[in-house]
Amino acid sequence: MTDDAYLVLLDGTAATLGVPPMAVGELACMETPAVRAWLAAQGVTATSPELRLLPPEETAAIPEDAERLPVPLGEEELSRLRHEMAPPGVAQLERELLAYRSQTDGRDALLTRALAAGVPAHRIAELTGEDLAVIKAEAG
Repeated sequence: MTDDAYLVLLDGTAATLGVPPMAVGELACMETPAVRAWLAAQGVTATSPELRLLPPEETAAIPEDAERLPVPLGEEELSRLRHEMAPPGVAQLERELLAYRSQTDGRDALLTRALAAGVPAHRIAELTGEDLAVIKAEAG
């Protein structure tokens, strides 16, 4: 696994991987000379339907023959990318987990629901600001 996200050109059935970069919102990397030059060399724009963005943990799914470019994302950008990739039910739970920091009632129930829905403990910790050990104890 790499620490970088990847911009990838995909076609056919592989085009379901990742998300279009524009779905994530503004990304600093999209304005860099390296990304602009790579897009130009590929003959695509940032809005091309075959252009996808994948987080570091998903890069093993990239087909070997796909054109790709590693791009560094900030923590907030990476969080938005992961949120866009989450299934709708999990995405709603992630919104609730983000609100968790200011929530006082139902905190334990929310953690339990998120764990039961399959949201990974490390992602819950990232979204809530809760210590990973607390999340894991809740899971156990």
